[in-house]
Amino acid sequence: MTLRVQILQGDLTQEAVDSIVNAANPKMLGGGGVDGAIHRAAGPALLEACRAIPEVQPGVRCPTGEARITPGFELPARYVIHTVGPVYRRRPGDAGLLASAFRSSLELAVAHELRSIAFPALSCGVYGYPVEDAAAISAAVVQEHPWALDEIRFVLFSVDVFTAWRRAFE
Repeated sequence: MTLRVQILQGDLTQEAVDSIVNAANPKMLGGGGVDGAIHRAAGPALLEACRAIPEVQPGVRCPTGEARITPGFELPARYVIHTVGPVYRRRPGDAGLLASAFRSSLELAVAHELRSIAFPALSCGVYGYPVEDAAAISAAVVQEHPWALDEIRFVLFSVDVFTAWRRAFE
């Protein structure tokens, strides 16, 4: 079966897929934007599952560019893959860290034999990553090799972000 990539405008927390990706912070204890919406929709058990993930250094459960997995609890998605994208500061390594966040999420989904995954626009909210650049990075990672998945969705909340992702995947 060939991999299907979908670019959708909507609410990530409503996606009935094997996993949705959370634009988390390194502490993995909730936050604003996508992170807060996922925690609210999943219910309080998600916070407890995140707290159970050991810190790899003080205050850090998931370093930038890496990913962790928890159950989805009250979400339609079976799992939440939490990843931390970079705060955009025009540093040479920012693009590599964002690519690593997308790649680590896909690798974790494949390692858990999941078939479908849905992403938000990682790092594009409060972390300030330029939308067009982030969309291009996500497209490059998806095209790196044939991922052992049936479907990758990008579920984007606003029209401008949706439009940027559509252009990047054309």
